[in-house]
Amino acid sequence: LETLPGIGRSTAGAIAAIAGGIRAPILDGNVKRVLARFHAVDGYPGESTVAKHLWALADEHTPSERVADYTQAIMDLGATICVRSRPDCRACPVADRCQALATEHTERYPGRKPKKEKPVRQARMFIAHDNAGACLLERRPPEGIWGSLWTPPERPFDTAVEDFLQEFGFPPLPPFRARTAPSFRHTFTHFHLDIEPVYVEVDGPPGAVRDTDDVRWYRSGSNDALGLSAPAVKLIASLSEFTLR
Repeated sequence: LETLPGIGRSTAGAIAAIAGGIRAPILDGNVKRVLARFHAVDGYPGESTVAKHLWALADEHTPSERVADYTQAIMDLGATICVRSRPDCRACPVADRCQALATEHTERYPGRKPKKEKPVRQARMFIAHDNAGACLLERRPPEGIWGSLWTPPERPFDTAVEDFLQEFGFPPLPPFRARTAPSFRHTFTHFHLDIEPVYVEVDGPPGAVRDTDDVRWYRSGSNDALGLSAPAVKLIASLSEFTLR
């Protein structure tokens, strides 16, 4: 069975049993569900230890006689009666021996695929603004998260305020003109991003930074329609409530 090219173990077993009458266990999705419930096998069948256990059970139940009938029957049992949602246990011919039914937890078996923990990344967003409420925004690169959208400059979490000011050519500021707010989380498909807002009151515009294709001063409620990232909308709105003085 294992020498058949391009055919999995379960498919090969089904072909051997149904077409050739050869004793060979199978373990397709329906059979996994039947065996997991019948024996109350905990865990996700995709995990190697659980799969190994189910294969052993499949082999144990596979008879030496009428193997084709058995193979077709257990597949049909999983496909028509022992289904994923709302199994028809009253119609099941082996219900009196089913361990999952005995504990009234058929929905627990087989175990579902564990959710993968998303990694957490950290960043700082610098909300540089003047005393009139204009906020400095950067346009994101076309590729990657928030592609081509405008957002407060995002920098690594360990970026100091002094380094940010120097990057954009702002003069050094007194400490009281820069304040850090509590972090908040923005979740993407594959990771969480914890954003620490740093509010920096600067002298501009006009000032050291002028509008370019990728950097712009923006005032909430202006007629300058920009595509803003979700954090940008949140942080710009917070300017009316966040006081540095």
